Amino acid sequence: MSGASRVATAPRLYDRTSELAAVAELSARAAEGRGAVLLVTGRPGTGRTALLDQAVRDSRIRAHQVAAPSGNRVPWSGVRALMSALAPTPSAARRALRAARGTGGVPGALAALCPGEPLLLCLDDHHLWDAHSRTALDAAWRGNTGPWAWVVSFAAYRRPPDVPGARLLSLGRLSHEGARTLLDDVCRLPLTASFRTRLLDEAAGHPGVLTATAARVRTDPGRGDGPPGPVTDDASLAQVYRGLLDSLPAECGRVLTLVAVAGEPQPGTGRPDPVAGGPAAVRPVGADAVLAVARAVRASSEALDRLVADGFLRGTREALRFDDPFLRRAVLGTVPPPRRRELYALFARTAGGRPGARSCGRSGPVGGDDATAGNRAAAARTPHLATPVARASVPPGAGMPAPPRALGVPARSGPPRNVYDTGHRSDRLRKGMGGATGDVRAPEGARVPPDVLRGRAELARGLAGLGGGPVGDAHQVLLLAASLLRKAAPEEASDARSLALEAAWAAGDPQACAVALGGGDFGGERTGSPDGVDTVERDFRDGMCAALTVRLEEARAPLARVVARDGASDEPRRLLRAGAAALVLGDAPAAVRVHTRALATLRATSGTALLPRVLEHLAYAELRAGQHERAAAHAREGLRAAESAGQRNAAAHQHAVLALAASVRGDAPAVVEHAHRALAIARAHGLVQAMTLAEWSIARAELAGGLAAQAAARLAPLVQRGPRGGHFALRMLVVPCFVEAACASGRELEAGAAAEEFAVWAGLGFDAQAPAQLARCRALLAGGSDCADWYREAVRRHEESGNDFERARTLLAYGKWLRRRRRLVEARGPLSDALVTFERAAAEVWADQARAELRATGGAAGRRAVPGAAGELTPQQQRIAGLVAAGATNQEIADRLSLSPRTVDHHLRNVFARLGVRSRVELSGLLLLSPAPGDGHRFDR
Repeated sequence: MSGASRVATAPRLYDRTSELAAVAELSARAAEGRGAVLLVTGRPGTGRTALLDQAVRDSRIRAHQVAAPSGNRVPWSGVRALMSALAPTPSAARRALRAARGTGGVPGALAALCPGEPLLLCLDDHHLWDAHSRTALDAAWRGNTGPWAWVVSFAAYRRPPDVPGARLLSLGRLSHEGARTLLDDVCRLPLTASFRTRLLDEAAGHPGVLTATAARVRTDPGRGDGPPGPVTDDASLAQVYRGLLDSLPAECGRVLTLVAVAGEPQPGTGRPDPVAGGPAAVRPVGADAVLAVARAVRASSEALDRLVADGFLRGTREALRFDDPFLRRAVLGTVPPPRRRELYALFARTAGGRPGARSCGRSGPVGGDDATAGNRAAAARTPHLATPVARASVPPGAGMPAPPRALGVPARSGPPRNVYDTGHRSDRLRKGMGGATGDVRAPEGARVPPDVLRGRAELARGLAGLGGGPVGDAHQVLLLAASLLRKAAPEEASDARSLALEAAWAAGDPQACAVALGGGDFGGERTGSPDGVDTVERDFRDGMCAALTVRLEEARAPLARVVARDGASDEPRRLLRAGAAALVLGDAPAAVRVHTRALATLRATSGTALLPRVLEHLAYAELRAGQHERAAAHAREGLRAAESAGQRNAAAHQHAVLALAASVRGDAPAVVEHAHRALAIARAHGLVQAMTLAEWSIARAELAGGLAAQAAARLAPLVQRGPRGGHFALRMLVVPCFVEAACASGRELEAGAAAEEFAVWAGLGFDAQAPAQLARCRALLAGGSDCADWYREAVRRHEESGNDFERARTLLAYGKWLRRRRRLVEARGPLSDALVTFERAAAEVWADQARAELRATGGAAGRRAVPGAAGELTPQQQRIAGLVAAGATNQEIADRLSLSPRTVDHHLRNVFARLGVRSRVELSGLLLLSPAPGDGHRFDR
């Protein structure tokens, strides 16, 4: 969300000795034939571009600096600029670009242009490069084996490129001595000692602020004597931060303006008026007051979430603040005084005259009536949120969507109920009906301990964050609530711990899951319960703890007992817990059965608070069982329920499930739509699970469309361990897709390593699909006649596991392998079987692939009528013509269809002659109304 900053450049660098030494070390490694990557980041005006300029000037090996192309929306414009900088002629640059877009990628193009020559390549403003170039460069850096040193700069508030082992340098402020030297160099006008001191103090070592302020002093000699008011005026700061502010989406810019204005005292409050030029302290800014005014200026809460997630804003909901104080003043410098006063008036009308008013309760200890009112206010703002229950964790790769919340607490109207009537409360919660989260008042005459009051207030805050805010923050708040409620309200403490587990699971943090699962009060002190609740909860806790620590054999028995006992219950809490345990055990049919029972129970009892979550888990279980159309139908219903209840985080998960279901059908537009909607919320709120599912669905659509290299680059981070990888419980599920994409794009070493780890997981027996998928991975990686044996083994394993779609994908891969080895008669059987299965599953793109492969063997394939000119072509010619119409080059078509470029050219000449066209443009226009069958018309560069 950051743009490039363009301010006056100092004649040389200051206080950057260590950074230049790091670049020199990188160049030395390249000279020795060892490539490496150095990432450089910094806030606007800290000198990223100047550092790269100096690095190129000081380099002892061939060095080039490449800035972000102005047309950063044009695909491959960044790689084109890089090749143009290195190539001796334009034609050589075009050849290198074609090579970079092929199977060899950027490393292959560099090796062809500069064979064996060490290079220092400085890429400026990586965040502004086009997506195609970023993907290609990221892939090159992950496997950087050439003698190339890369120095890559990107703006602060941007996620760094995912490059394992890369060193990250953050450009900070200058020392006092460095700032004095810089000021002497850029400002030749004599300054008084007092003015000089004030300027250095206010700039606080920021090189961009010093340079911009000094430039204004040079144009205004009167300032050298020391003007009244701040030395670093807002206009100078706006100049420094102009690129950043211009790059923000309009909604985000409006929200930043509101937060900046809300932090200033209003005119007429007895404090100095900042519009009139007086100094003013920054006021605390409440998020609720900002959001109330945001609606009036056409800005949404998503914009505020994004600014917080990207680090522009920090603090609590009650007291937001700018991460960079200079940025706040720069934002104010862009707001004319009349507009600022209009916003003051708007705050006064909307928030009772207090822009910084806090309406979320107190952040410190609370008690008495204030705490009760604060808790009720928090509950009133989140009527859709559910009260907790046990959420399940699964081992890496088990693939459970999220541990289920089993108790729902919708808001209700009317007088508060006696919360000490635990029998009535527990009965309603077990039935999934719940009560109001704001019911925190005790009966007349009862005295509520202060810790309980504060704990319930924190529980309400945690519920609000879990339903529609950053889940990492919600996890900490809920753990605090559990600790406060532990002694006086153990049942509520158990609920808080269960919700903390849910938040940690959504965030993809196994350590935080273990913390939420641990503790003697998990499940509350419910000894002596006639229905054996504590035994089942103990089994659930023990099984999940064992699964999290990959002691899967120890997890099997207690989780099987949970499925057997809770799966026969009529209480939503127990049914969801049983479904979670079934997914951990890899028993997808049992998970579908249990979650279907939970859904029926909720509908019979009119329970609504848990409906989005139950539908989400049911849809995911159906996906795991291969019931894709049913999964999509339940996910759509769950999305409507989540949106009507205002559960934005639940809606993100539903969008991710819908994207995954659409990737099975091959509906690329639906995949993109749902995945992007899921990512928009997930990135802002830290929903790693939803992000992993969404990215996986996009990669599957890319793989189905023939973009194997792009799919492999997208999936590679998801199969890695650690905080930069995907969700820990989904890693192993993604591996088979990654192996297929990696083998098709020349990344066999990475595919082999992932397959070996997957083999260990498959051997544990917790995923019924894993043995068949492992055999398919072995076939893709094997050479010679072993491939056929592995494919046959995979088909046999699929017969045992029962997932028809995965079996059809294996048959399609087997049929392709046979056809490419001219075993045409043998290939027709697997391809025909795959085609029928894909058609039955409405997987259109996959069916098109099977149909095209079957026609290429000479077999009969049912197909849609081919209108117009395309019907005059042979099946192979139709595929090539469709790819040409989609913009593919001959080399790309050859890579896609496993042909040579000369063969493609031969077929294309015959297409031109048969259709009477003379150019690729004419062919594209002719086929526009006559799309060829097969997958060619879906090719997307």
